[in-house]
Amino acid sequence: MRGCAVPQRARRRGVLALVASLAARPARALSTARSYRIGILNEALAANHPAVAGLKAGLRELGLAEGRDIAFENRFTQGDPLAARDGAVAFAKAGVDLIFTSNEEPTRQAMAASSSIPIVFTLVGDPVAAGIVGKLATPAGNATGVSSLTPELAPKRLELLKTLAPRVRRVWAFHEADDRVSTAAAASATAAAAQLNLQLVARPVATRDELARAVKDVRRGDALLVPDRGRLDVSGALLDLSLASRIPAVFTASFYVGYGGLTSYGADYYAEGFQAARQVARILRGARPQDLPVEGADKLDVAVNLKTAADLGLTVPRKILLRADTLRR
Repeated sequence: MRGCAVPQRARRRGVLALVASLAARPARALSTARSYRIGILNEALAANHPAVAGLKAGLRELGLAEGRDIAFENRFTQGDPLAARDGAVAFAKAGVDLIFTSNEEPTRQAMAASSSIPIVFTLVGDPVAAGIVGKLATPAGNATGVSSLTPELAPKRLELLKTLAPRVRRVWAFHEADDRVSTAAAASATAAAAQLNLQLVARPVATRDELARAVKDVRRGDALLVPDRGRLDVSGALLDLSLASRIPAVFTASFYVGYGGLTSYGADYYAEGFQAARQVARILRGARPQDLPVEGADKLDVAVNLKTAADLGLTVPRKILLRADTLRR
C-alpha cells in the first residue's frame, strides 16, 4: 500500500502540472498580442468623417476590431494647414504604427513629419500630380492609398452636367492656382468640352478675395465644374454661389449633393475609407507601403439632388434617374 502511494502522488503532481501548463498558454498569448495605434489626420470638423467610418468598418470586416486590435488617435484639423502640421508631428513623436489621411494637405504634412511611419491616404484626386507618389504602381516612399481619379473623371462630370442642363454653353472651372490636381482636371475637361459644345473657362485663384472677385464674372446660363476641396475651400464657396445664384454645378463627391449641390460623379468618401482598409491591414501585418500600388477608387457614384434640379428649372432625364446611385429629395 505504501509503495503504491508515491507513484500516485507523482501522477497527481504531473496532472496538476499539465493543467497549469495548459492554463498558462492563453495568458502568455494574450500578453504578447499586438495592439496597433493608427493616427487619423484629415481636414474634417469632427470624428464622424465618412472616410474614417469606412476605414473602421473595413478593418472590422478584416478581423481587426477597435479596442481589441487597434486604437485610433484622432486629429481633425478643420482645414487648417498649421493644425495638420502639428497633428502630423505629434503622431511622429508618439510613434504610431500608421497614419491614415484624407485629402492632400494632411497627407503632405504626414510625409513631411516622418519618412518611416507608413501612411495610407484617401481623397487624393491624383497622387502623382499632387507630388505624393512618383508612380502609382510603385509608390517608392512610405505612402500609398486610394486615388479619387479627379482628372480622369472630369470629362464624365462635364457630360453629366450637360445632360442635366442642356442649355448651358459656358462652364467655369475655378481652382487654386497652386493645385496641380485641379489644374490637371481643368485641362482634361477642356479637351472634352469641345465635343460637348461647351466653352470651358479655367480660372486659377490664389486667395479667397481673388476668388470672390472672379466669381462675379459668372452669369445666369453658365455652370460650374467644382474642384476637390483644398486650402481655400473653393468647393464650398462654389456651392454657396450655385445655390444663391441658381447656377448649375457638378461636384466631385455626393457629400456636396447632400448639402444642396445639383449633381456629382466620383468616389464615395465612405467607400474610399472602406477600400483603404485592405491596405492598412496588409501594412499592419507586415507589408511595406512602397510594395502596395496606389489604387483607383473602386466605387464611383452618380448623385442628383432632385429638389435643387426643380429649383433650377431642370428636368432630370429618365436615363439619369435610372443611373443615379443617390437621389436626394
